[in-house]
Amino acid sequence: MFAGPPLDLLLSPWPLALLGLAIGSFLNVVVHRLPLMLERQWWSDVAAQLADADSFKRVFASTAPERLALASGGLEKAITELTPLSLARPASRCPSCGHRIRWFENIPLLSWLVLRGRCSACKTAISVRYPLVELGTALLFGALAWRLGPQPATLLWCGVGAALLALALIDWDTTVLPDALTLPLIWAGLLAAALGWLPGLPLLQSLWGAVAGYLSLFLVYWFFKLATGKEGMGFGDFKLLAALGAWLGWQAILPIVLMASVLGAVVGLVMKAGGSLRQGRFVPFGPFLAGGGAVVMLAGLETVLGWMGWA
Repeated sequence: MFAGPPLDLLLSPWPLALLGLAIGSFLNVVVHRLPLMLERQWWSDVAAQLADADSFKRVFASTAPERLALASGGLEKAITELTPLSLARPASRCPSCGHRIRWFENIPLLSWLVLRGRCSACKTAISVRYPLVELGTALLFGALAWRLGPQPATLLWCGVGAALLALALIDWDTTVLPDALTLPLIWAGLLAAALGWLPGLPLLQSLWGAVAGYLSLFLVYWFFKLATGKEGMGFGDFKLLAALGAWLGWQAILPIVLMASVLGAVVGLVMKAGGSLRQGRFVPFGPFLAGGGAVVMLAGLETVLGWMGWA
């Protein structure tokens, strides 16, 4: 039903690489704004909790002091005075001078090169990460199209790759893996397997992949916490690995974890030696899990297992 020359052309590497440039531009917005949107929601929850006198009485067995209600009112007022924020609004602006980014200044990769990496109004430098994310997404989409060929499932895998890139960058910046991305990724993988959209991955393997992904890190988390009294990773890591298991199957879990652990340890040691890892801070695990998943996606599970001598 979907076969034919037009589809072959649209889903070939170059058109999908161009699509990747546009998606990469949007991912820059997601990576910047989604954590801020979550933080706003958390502060709103704090305000609601401070105003809950009944909850205070249940927990502390005493009447809530008046200063909590005043603090709640102040927080609510501050939150309502903020400019509304979503992934679509407000329009992008220069953080230094407030210059509104015009459409021709927002063409993926090209605009950054034409502007020489600076705001057209105040000449403040624009981070090189923006064009790198766009270029990286384009290369990822093109590579997936080259490996998988012109089939509708290729678009699914491009979506997975975009989600992994966004999650990796958000976790690196904030040490948070948002449920708004990880949970839909889990359910999408299970649904795609159930509908037969993932050749070679039946629903049962996808389901056990999600279970194995979550439980493996969940058990490691608790063993580490019982042994040291510290938390070695966040619950977002469990959900991310569950999502990778849902898309790649349970056989991919161990290779992904091993690749992520080795690369994460190496990066952590290099950062510590270079003084960029401050005392008490840690390297988030999510980017390396996402990277391991991307390697399996691009190389294929059988190839990765062969590298490890398990094929």
